[in-house]
Amino acid sequence: MDSNYVDNLIDDDEIPELTDADFAKMVPFSELPPDLQHTLREIQRGNVTFRPDPASASASDAEQVPVNVSRSVVERFQATGAEWESKVDAALRQWLDEHQAS
Repeated sequence: MDSNYVDNLIDDDEIPELTDADFAKMVPFSELPPDLQHTLREIQRGNVTFRPDPASASASDAEQVPVNVSRSVVERFQATGAEWESKVDAALRQWLDEHQAS
């Protein structure tokens, strides 16, 4: 299997088992509201960018800048779950700490 395969990035121990109550709440995709169906399709196509919660980031410290990143890198970070953008920031900070200019 390809090393970029999403399942290689997921720790199954962190995913709770579905219960009968969970299954009872499930509905077919076709029964979801049309706007939610559209959003989910756009997410699947990679056309939706999630922004971190502004309340969780320091407004004086965070700046949104356009950066070209390969699709495989974005997908691997997205596979880590919510707030993946913060994880990109943390990875960049770590790299900068390890590669300080002399």
